[in-house]
Amino acid sequence: MVQQNLEGDQLEAFQRITSTRNLEQALSRLRRIQAVVDDGDKVNGLTGVEARALDIEICRLIIRELTTADTRLEAVRKLTSWVARADYARPVELFTVNYDLLLETALEELAVPYFDGFVGSLQGRFRTDLVEATHVESDVMIPRFFARIWKLHGSVNWGWDQGGATGEVVRLGGPVPDDKIAAIFPSDAKYEESRRMPFVVLQDRLRRALHEPETLFLVSGYSWADDHLNELLFEAAARRPRSEYIAFCYSEIPSNLADRAMRTPNLQVITQAEAIIGGVRGRWQGPPNDVTLPDDIWDGANCRLGDFEQLATFLARSSSAGTVGHDAGVQGGDDVR
Repeated sequence: MVQQNLEGDQLEAFQRITSTRNLEQALSRLRRIQAVVDDGDKVNGLTGVEARALDIEICRLIIRELTTADTRLEAVRKLTSWVARADYARPVELFTVNYDLLLETALEELAVPYFDGFVGSLQGRFRTDLVEATHVESDVMIPRFFARIWKLHGSVNWGWDQGGATGEVVRLGGPVPDDKIAAIFPSDAKYEESRRMPFVVLQDRLRRALHEPETLFLVSGYSWADDHLNELLFEAAARRPRSEYIAFCYSEIPSNLADRAMRTPNLQVITQAEAIIGGVRGRWQGPPNDVTLPDDIWDGANCRLGDFEQLATFLARSSSAGTVGHDAGVQGGDDVR
């Protein structure tokens, strides 16, 4: 999508930088160039000014795609209807690596209270203390009936209050303007100065959520292509045998996930055609003839829960009233969904 809409020198520079990097790595590279290149010098054929201009254009194209695309909210509405009724001893936590505002839109449509780490509406400031609060502190600061939504790779409405890639990250009341750089990736350009950027804090929030005792952690729509996040998930499953981690995959099981699930009984994988449960891999067999399952679970030949829309339908009609424990999940995608 980005490459198709660039032209001239910017297209050549983008192709050069992405020849060995994905989109987020390319953005990180551009922001390092802006941070260290002096006037007149070049890195990867770009001056600091040219790197900033390309950064702004890439962000503009991503935001335009995510805010103008014809999206269906029905599946996300079903997910948030389940969140609205959830009654756990701990708050529901939603982790996503997507940049879009679909979850926020659905939560607000259903009047579901939520906290995303920022305080404020027009230019929200990130509150590390509220994100890092312990269970007891969190209950005092933010009620547990507030869902938590953690955007691990940023958002189309995250920007920098100084207009560049080196200031404080703020959440705006709408998408980042066309002439500004959006904070839509876990850039490490300034980590040497501050390890407490939102990306670092939110990834640590994920790590702590994964290690909550007796947690049910559901993963849907995630490609299992982020090595750092994978390691957090795999380590937690290995170290917390009384917690359950269930990965729902739309089609084939990624090899790295299959390898870990075969060795980790509490890491289960569900696809339409097969599953790995308790370390055993096999294909689904239908229920007895006298048993009828809902269409969102079984269509006569396949288990449909690997499809996020069907999983959301299943959750929407479930009830967690009186349930104890902690529930969390990753609703993810690739760089631009």
